[in-house]
Amino acid sequence: MPKIRVVVVDDHALVRRGFRRLLEDDAELEVVGEATDGDEALELVLREKPDVVVLDYALPGQNGALTARKILAVLPKTRILMLSMHAETSYVARSREAGAMGYLLKNALDLELVEAVKQVMLGEWVQDPRLQQEVLELKAKRALSTRELEVLQQIVAGKSNKEIAMALNLSVNTIAVHRANLMDALQIRNTAELVVYAIRHGLVSLT
Repeated sequence: MPKIRVVVVDDHALVRRGFRRLLEDDAELEVVGEATDGDEALELVLREKPDVVVLDYALPGQNGALTARKILAVLPKTRILMLSMHAETSYVARSREAGAMGYLLKNALDLELVEAVKQVMLGEWVQDPRLQQEVLELKAKRALSTRELEVLQQIVAGKSNKEIAMALNLSVNTIAVHRANLMDALQIRNTAELVVYAIRHGLVSLT
């Protein structure tokens, strides 16, 4: 029986090493690569085409939810298992909305990680038992698009519409429309509230 091929994505080398040891201690699993951020993860996943990606939510540059969206856009059969220090249901909701098949807390993984990888490989949703078992409700009237999340990341970084347009190779008018759509979708009236909401609900990366 072929092994389950796994990629580990985390910006801390010691954490990646610990995850690798946990996973490779099981004869059914094989770690085929490690990545430190979203861009590196996407390149690695395209090259190795793993079965499961163990993905840290708090990645530098772009968070795990946005990275998951980008991976699944090109390799939709890949299973994503999100790991996070955040127990708030909003983080779980964002991960699930992005296409992740599981969400575990990083502070006490032990053998949970191995079993979770096997479960998501079977197509089962896996949620850390320490999280509240409640219905996950999003404030947004609709899911935010990958592009909107990219614009939101830039807004939180304090960039103007012109700076965002240059960074994303879009027109200033297009960025203005995205900004307005974000506020409408999240029912928010100004940029300050938008920034606070994005940070509080794990929509962006702060590293």
